[in-house]
Amino acid sequence: MTRWTCPRCDREFARSRQSHVYVPGQTVEAVFAPWPPAYQEIYDLLLDTLGPVHEDAVGVGVFLKGERKFAEIRPKARSLQVEITLARPIAHPLLARSIPVGGGRYAHFFKFTRPEDVDGRILEWMAEASDA
Repeated sequence: MTRWTCPRCDREFARSRQSHVYVPGQTVEAVFAPWPPAYQEIYDLLLDTLGPVHEDAVGVGVFLKGERKFAEIRPKARSLQVEITLARPIAHPLLARSIPVGGGRYAHFFKFTRPEDVDGRILEWMAEASDA
């Protein structure tokens, strides 16, 4: 897919002149640098099973994009918040909340504190979200 690069903030998007907040992009490493090393390990685990994705790293976290954004990873004081967008509701012990976001899709919010929190179901849902 051809991506458009915003001349103001140098971030990439799926559509030319796509509406967005002008915040400077940064590296994934810079996003995780001030946080516990476990957060970067969790992030790496989540990406290991995915095909090519665009990592849009900004100050608040990393947005994972294919044709559209399918996941957000945001470091927080007590946990790494991972939002996965799917076309169906799901259940999991680490699921903090789910909200409908329109178009028959649901945003599912997880709170991870250690790499062991990432199980096979989470990885399957990440793959499903990236393929959608």
